[in-house]
Amino acid sequence: MLKTDLIAKNPMGAFSRDAAGHDVERMGLVMARPGLGKTAILVQIALDSNLRGKQVLHVSVGQTIEKAKVWYDDILADISTNAKHEELAALQLEVSRNRMIMTFNASTFSRPKLEERLNDLIYQDIFRPSCMIIDGLDFSTVDRKTLADMRELQKEANLSLWFSAVTLREAQSETVVKHDMPAPCDMVDDLFDTAIMVQPEAGDNSKIFLNVLKDSTGCVPPGKSLRLDPTTLVVWGTYF
Repeated sequence: MLKTDLIAKNPMGAFSRDAAGHDVERMGLVMARPGLGKTAILVQIALDSNLRGKQVLHVSVGQTIEKAKVWYDDILADISTNAKHEELAALQLEVSRNRMIMTFNASTFSRPKLEERLNDLIYQDIFRPSCMIIDGLDFSTVDRKTLADMRELQKEANLSLWFSAVTLREAQSETVVKHDMPAPCDMVDDLFDTAIMVQPEAGDNSKIFLNVLKDSTGCVPPGKSLRLDPTTLVVWGTYF
């Protein structure tokens, strides 16, 4: 079955479980320089939850709903290359039913505003996410209190919460970082259970890696890596 096969082959599924294979909520962070695949990684994390029948709220800061939706359709098509058209269409419909996309302007994003909209969905029994993606928040300007508030929300709502962050220029060296958190995220690293970074191999942008910098849940040891397809930004194989 296509769905079962995609769940089994998605290495990003490790980031929803602990070392024993049990589901565990966390606050996670995907870092990279601009245009290197942060959104693609977040979507692959979200798809793991979608395909396992869990609801995902995708919060896009500064981008349109349609642009976020295209990411899901494209990634799902890329990981289902051998599927029949009708199989893929049915899977896309199932994913869309388990996903809601919400947008914010960068200047209006805050925990109270997000929580108000989230509570409306939950209290009216419209949508109850177990995973939330926040893509596009500017970590160079966001204050620590906002992220600490989001950490509280993550715990109170019993969900997994993932952010994307652009690394600063001085952290964008082609030398692969495997253990140190780059700026500006180094100032808030204690708020995150898991941190992963997308980086090209030194001198070769055709080889892109997803490196695990931090994980306190035991799912994947720090220092492990995954390969990304440089064209589709889909993750490959197993950790090495």
